Amino acid sequence: MSQVGAAIAGPTLVAAADQGLWSWITTVDHKRIGILYGVSAGLFFVLGGLEALVIRLQLWTPNNTLVGAQPYNALLTMHATTTIFMAIMPLGAAFFNFIIPLQIGARDVAFRRSRSA
Repeated sequence: MSQVGAAIAGPTLVAAADQGLWSWITTVDHKRIGILYGVSAGLFFVLGGLEALVIRLQLWTPNNTLVGAQPYNALLTMHATTTIFMAIMPLGAAFFNFIIPLQIGARDVAFRRSRSA
């Protein structure tokens, strides 16, 4: 390939490597990591909301048989765990990963690089 061809193909290959699911999974960019935390926190927040909806439906009328006593207790515990540890705490990590480096003026955040074989 000539130098002109390499110069034209070079940015295209780099741009293609920066897109896709694998680039999001293996990223070390603090903004992308913050977005990933935010998306996962949002998904778990929706899951916790669905659990709360089932709890509310069970309590809608007295002696409701939507869920039994033992599944209700498990559902209540899962709702608390999901909303606190899988939604609210990662949401804080999302804000910290996204905003703090921008506030302190850091160009990048130091992440450990794995050694290549």
